[in-house]
Amino acid sequence: MPYSKLTESHLNELRGLVGEHCMLLGPQITEDYQRDELAEELFCPEAVVIPESTEQVSQLLQWASTHGVPVTTRGSGTGLCGGSVAVVGGIVLSTARLNKILEVDEQNLMAVVQPGVLLMEFQKHVEDLGLFYPPDPGEKTATLGGNVSTNAGGMRAVKYGVTRDYVIGLEAVLADGTIIETGGKVVKNSSGYSLNHLLVGAEGTLAVITKITLKLLPKPEKQISLLVPFPSLTAAIETVPKILAAKIIPTAIEFLQREVLEAAEKYLGRRFPDSSAPAYLLLTFYGQNVVELEGVYEKTAHVCLEAGAVDVLIANSPDRQETLWQTRGAFLEALKAMSALEEVDVVVPPSAIAEFVQFTKELEKELDVRILSFGHAGDGNLHVYILQDDLTKDEWRRRAHQAMDAMYARARTLRGQVSGEHGIGYAKSPYLQNSLGSIQMQLMRGIKQTFDPKGILNPGKIWRENVN
Repeated sequence: MPYSKLTESHLNELRGLVGEHCMLLGPQITEDYQRDELAEELFCPEAVVIPESTEQVSQLLQWASTHGVPVTTRGSGTGLCGGSVAVVGGIVLSTARLNKILEVDEQNLMAVVQPGVLLMEFQKHVEDLGLFYPPDPGEKTATLGGNVSTNAGGMRAVKYGVTRDYVIGLEAVLADGTIIETGGKVVKNSSGYSLNHLLVGAEGTLAVITKITLKLLPKPEKQISLLVPFPSLTAAIETVPKILAAKIIPTAIEFLQREVLEAAEKYLGRRFPDSSAPAYLLLTFYGQNVVELEGVYEKTAHVCLEAGAVDVLIANSPDRQETLWQTRGAFLEALKAMSALEEVDVVVPPSAIAEFVQFTKELEKELDVRILSFGHAGDGNLHVYILQDDLTKDEWRRRAHQAMDAMYARARTLRGQVSGEHGIGYAKSPYLQNSLGSIQMQLMRGIKQTFDPKGILNPGKIWRENVN
């Protein structure tokens, strides 16, 4: 679809809509607005607009629709697959000034926020009130709008679910500037199609989210973590289905391998409590009292030792737990400090994780390229990284694409999907068709056409055709 380029006349009209202070042009558009966390390729928008209200978003989209100008919504830019970059130019709509916590309703256990609120600020705010927002993606500086747009999951998803499970209402602006509200402050809702759930995970291709109503829970009183070393990565991962089969549902189950752990130690400049074993499981349990947690972790320790664990180390103080989870949270940054890398955010049934990880080790040998992984063992979401190391860029990309093709194909045979929580964006769109098939892709295109008939919202994402 052909899009209009911004002229000086267009820019003057935009200044009239949002004000000069809400626009960035030319050299003001730094590299931060041209990429996300992993992308090496830069896409420079013609303008960055930073609206201060839903009304300004509405006016901007009405104007963009009339003039055929593409609009790409952007939060903190912490994505990993190019979902917030302006691949066809046009306008980047930053939510940086839509960053207010509008309400925390302690009586109904709900909160209303704008999309630019940072996850870490929101979590701290509600926890200070004795409440709890369970979704916990690794990147705490991400915005809540970005989390909603990608249906982010995180480390607590095995027990509490993902972002979609906590979004009960949205205010959103359609491509023509129309403001709609979906869902609301209700616990149940069977009133027609769930547009609320449709917009969650749509990566800004259907509407621009301007307000989010979130469900909260009472804050758990107690927490304990277990670090369980194993003689091999396979042994560690094969233990996860045994834990779940024992009717034990931890808040989080992560698998770690020593090479990634050592990279995090170097990056953080401090030692992990134990880094002698080839692989680990890291588990956390939340509860209301110590007695409840003691029974659970003793049962878990028994399952792990029966499965061949070397030991079970207990972290029952806030400082020890913080050390464990801060190290886990630094894994991606540590790998990025080592080498350029490509990511595969694949999800498979939890019982198939061991088979999939073993397949990545076989690929590593076959293609002679380093492949490291860690992830959410409890819900089957793996983060697999293909490192460049000493390879030339062209050779690394050739091998990386071979590895990605093979991994996504294997995930399909295991009844998995392309992305567990990072979305499709620009980078993964070639793999989505094979994952979903033509009928589902056709239905998705029909939905896109209904919401955004001119195709101005975040073009070039999810699928790439008809973009120029």
